[in-house]
Amino acid sequence: MGIRTLLLASTFVVGALGAAQAQTAVKLGVLNDRSGVYADLSGEGSVIAARLAVEDFKAAEKGINVDIISADHQNKPDIGSNIARQWYDQEGVDVILDVPTSSVALAISQITREKNKIHINSGAGSTDLTGKQCSPNTIHWTYDTYALGYGTGTALVKRGGDTWFFLTADYAFGHALERDTSEVVKKAGGTVVGQVRHPFPGGDFSSFLLQAQASKAKVIGLANAGGDTINTIKQAAEFGIVAGGQTLAGLLIFLSDVNALGLEAAQGLVLTEAFYWDQNDGTRAWSERFATRHGGKKPTMVHAGVYSGTLHYLKAVEATKSKDPAVVTKWMRENPSEDPLFGKGEVRVDGRHVHDMYLFEVKKPADSKGPWDYYNQLAVIPAAEAFRPLNAGGCDLVK
Repeated sequence: MGIRTLLLASTFVVGALGAAQAQTAVKLGVLNDRSGVYADLSGEGSVIAARLAVEDFKAAEKGINVDIISADHQNKPDIGSNIARQWYDQEGVDVILDVPTSSVALAISQITREKNKIHINSGAGSTDLTGKQCSPNTIHWTYDTYALGYGTGTALVKRGGDTWFFLTADYAFGHALERDTSEVVKKAGGTVVGQVRHPFPGGDFSSFLLQAQASKAKVIGLANAGGDTINTIKQAAEFGIVAGGQTLAGLLIFLSDVNALGLEAAQGLVLTEAFYWDQNDGTRAWSERFATRHGGKKPTMVHAGVYSGTLHYLKAVEATKSKDPAVVTKWMRENPSEDPLFGKGEVRVDGRHVHDMYLFEVKKPADSKGPWDYYNQLAVIPAAEAFRPLNAGGCDLVK
């Protein structure tokens, strides 16, 4: 073999090594409820959403090899914490996605900070994630209890619903949603006449609904979610609460909940969401792709948030050519997000992703044009109004 051949061979080997070194391996863990009350709004749909983000970003073509794993935290902080530690310590997970159930999310956020990884939350609601328990390693993407309370609470008080009674899930999310909505109601000129808390997850809500009915409040605020909300609304119908003149305010209603309830039971509910599949051509096209992989089911805002957050993370990895959490999250905060589902947004220093929110009303059965055609849009809540002011949360990252 001549010298020229050896040089060419050497150059090829070096080039090949360089190409190999340019590859970045990223491991994403989707941690959520896959078998309980929140499985429909998150569950396997969130895994599908993450995969769609990887595909749309064309990660492999850009030298980013993405592996996605998933697990069921069963809405229990201890189980979620054990999975997170195993993922970070033994399985090389770089980012944990989704995590509905605020008590689990707050635990995961703390572990993520300890392990210096990244948590992009789409499923939980507690404002504490970007408030007193904020973390430089956690980004709260889709919604929170302030945005829900502001949208639905303000709208209903303006409509004359100025006395409220809360039926609240007895854990971190329910407490935060009741607290934040109560503040909104009072600022809007309304009054909170009482509250009752039910076990999470719940089954029989009859005694709690009877207390709400007896309060004579114009609005009964449901500070719960998923299967609990569905069962509460069904049982409220049995007691004739809405027929008796009281209004049910579903403070966290997902598209999957309305689908489970049916329009006959859900019609007239006013709710706040970050995303609806039928908003524009972009949301419709993506949602159709999602549905073909998820048994015909349209995505919830949690699924959309997993997609959007994953996409912004991958953009950061490409731009920084790094997986270092400090480098990546810095880029994510300094550069605006943009995608077909949420449009334009930004990540604040406290980790709160801000974007427009939307006020919807559930259609009457006669007004629906077909499956999954459930909402009328009442208003756009601008990003600047939708989320808690940066200086009001008590986050120590805010100077």
